[in-house]
Amino acid sequence: MRFLFLRCKEVKMNKIALIVRREYLTRVRKKSFIIMSIVGPLLFALIFVVPIWLASREGDEKIIEILDESGYFRGKFGSNGAVSFTYLDNTIEEAKNDLTSKSSYGLLYIPKFDLDDPGGFTFFAEKHPSLEIQASLERLLKNEIEEIKLNKSGIDKEKLNRIKTNIKLNIINVSDKGETEGDVTVATVAGYTSALLIYFFIFLYGVQTLRGVIEEKTSRIVEIIISSVKPFQLMMGKIIGIGAVGLTQLILWASFTFLIQQAVLGFYNIDLSKSRQMEIIQDSEEVANQGIIVQEFFEKLGTVNFPLLIGMFLFYFLTAYMFYGSLFAAVGSAVDNDSDAQQFQLPITLPLIFSIMLLAAILRDPHGNLAFWTSVIPFTSPVVMMMRIPFDPPAWQIVLSMIFMIAGFIASTWFAGRIYRIGILMHGAKVNYKILVKWFMMRN
Repeated sequence: MRFLFLRCKEVKMNKIALIVRREYLTRVRKKSFIIMSIVGPLLFALIFVVPIWLASREGDEKIIEILDESGYFRGKFGSNGAVSFTYLDNTIEEAKNDLTSKSSYGLLYIPKFDLDDPGGFTFFAEKHPSLEIQASLERLLKNEIEEIKLNKSGIDKEKLNRIKTNIKLNIINVSDKGETEGDVTVATVAGYTSALLIYFFIFLYGVQTLRGVIEEKTSRIVEIIISSVKPFQLMMGKIIGIGAVGLTQLILWASFTFLIQQAVLGFYNIDLSKSRQMEIIQDSEEVANQGIIVQEFFEKLGTVNFPLLIGMFLFYFLTAYMFYGSLFAAVGSAVDNDSDAQQFQLPITLPLIFSIMLLAAILRDPHGNLAFWTSVIPFTSPVVMMMRIPFDPPAWQIVLSMIFMIAGFIASTWFAGRIYRIGILMHGAKVNYKILVKWFMMRN
């Protein structure tokens, strides 16, 4: 008897494995999968690299003419590789008339003004200047006027600069294992990124599961398959197969994105910690401060426990997909087209959307009651816990969340299976929540 039981169990598992294999191979061989596996990393890498490349490249030098009637700014504006300044001695009307015949970027007109109420500054150009140029010129004028006011007031600017103080608060996490350095900014970025990725992938592959079930149901292929396997085996095989496709694409995207980024950064010899700032004109002190901030950010990345973060990401990706994927599969089995599925998709996706809305509140108190309870409830825990992981929640809370997540996807799979076994063979029926409850209560 024991042999027969084990043999039946083995046959059942073999059938699920065959369905998993079919779903996996069918999807990874599609042109769309291959194209997205290549295009996706390119897009992710470009989003990261292009702004840095644009900031580090030297553009065409812009020539800005300055007509200073106040006499305060003569020779004050220094030139660099991006912008150069020339000073005019003619009238404003002559300068404006000559503007179209010159190759200059624009004309900055500085009239005589009251230091206590400065105004009247005007920039003339054939085309709208960039926001970057406008902000830079405003900053230069502001700094020079402030320096003039300080000199007239008898205040030494160097002493004033020495009085200004920047405070950097070091974060040290104390535990039974000792003290470890932390950084709130880095933890926030890592938490948001991993939480949004979990949300994106669950939604993407959950909808794929729904549409895959609808496609097989409407084409009547499922009726042939059901003659050989049980509906629950078909549902499990489909969920696991599509989940494996998602995991494969996730690994490919992560690997290719990293390789492309490193190749582009190496080719253009871009140092992330010393990349040129986006602003064309800035104080050297401001540039130095921003460069230090960027460098410190990348140095602080080492404070994040990336092995734990990656491990938890893979765990919640798989379990959350199983949890939501089974519900999407149940919806797909109950309807005949995408439009009918909309009314049943909303209750499934609302917890995911709600968990994204909660992230700001979780960030304010990553160890509070709201963070704890939403990180153990399976409907919200995948997104919320990924937000909390970089902030080092207690180990028992992580374990409890994992246990509840496993129990959650087992319960959702059982629940979805009871609807799937009836709905997958129903065609043309108008389905509502009352009918779904009826299908759930029906005995085998």
